[in-house]
Amino acid sequence: MNKTISEKNQKLGVILSGMNRVMVAFSGGVDSTLVLKRAQQELGEANVLAVVVASELFRKEEFEGAVKLAEKMGIRVYQTEIKELEDANIVANTPNSWYYSKKLLYTHLNQLAWEMGYDEVLDGMIMDDVDDFRPGLKARTEAGARSVLEEAGFFKQEVRALTKELNIPVWNKPASCSLASRIPYGIKLDKQKINQVDQAEKFIVRLGFDMVRVRHHEGVARIEVTSEEITKLLEHREEIQLKLESLGFNYVSLDLRGYRTGSMNEVLPADELQTEVS
Repeated sequence: MNKTISEKNQKLGVILSGMNRVMVAFSGGVDSTLVLKRAQQELGEANVLAVVVASELFRKEEFEGAVKLAEKMGIRVYQTEIKELEDANIVANTPNSWYYSKKLLYTHLNQLAWEMGYDEVLDGMIMDDVDDFRPGLKARTEAGARSVLEEAGFFKQEVRALTKELNIPVWNKPASCSLASRIPYGIKLDKQKINQVDQAEKFIVRLGFDMVRVRHHEGVARIEVTSEEITKLLEHREEIQLKLESLGFNYVSLDLRGYRTGSMNEVLPADELQTEVS
């Protein structure tokens, strides 16, 4: 029998109340925010720490926003960083690079937890992640981190509903992802490509678009917006063309299929999507 959101929330409470001191990998997104809030409710502020990790592959604004949100929630924050572009396995930008990226993160979090006296490292993975292409799940399992929302059976729609019920302002915040996801597998990552994508997307967002991806195909920028906003984007084509050319793109294209998550995975063979790192 399918459980209700209330029943899943009750199970989440049971899981958390059985813990002692927890460190939450906090991104400021809806999933990790719910984990942080419920841990605060069940364990008290003294036993919960929000760890916000700066990364070369994520926007600075996401890091700063996560720090401010945790502080606003009244939870202690620890700011740290990882250097993903110093890891050759991540720079290579293969499907398995996601495994090495998460391995670097969880190894760092486990070290912090040991040094600071926290018993558990919690993340915001949910049931939706289990069925998606997520090499990072293996790294999570190897590190022994706990995905308490997944353990309680939460899907994204349920996470948003409960977060809204708890009056948490990020309940409808769009999902964010590593900027590396905009660069096709096999093209090595570097700071220049990451910055080009970052600046291009922020420019288009400032024009009034909510969901934007700029995929980096070497000298070609492939823009994804929702199908409803394709016509609107074309109205801004000249200024977008000029801006993206100034960032170093030779050509600017529009993906007629529109915005969708994981579009870089569409070209991967089915057997490669199922491959685990050995």
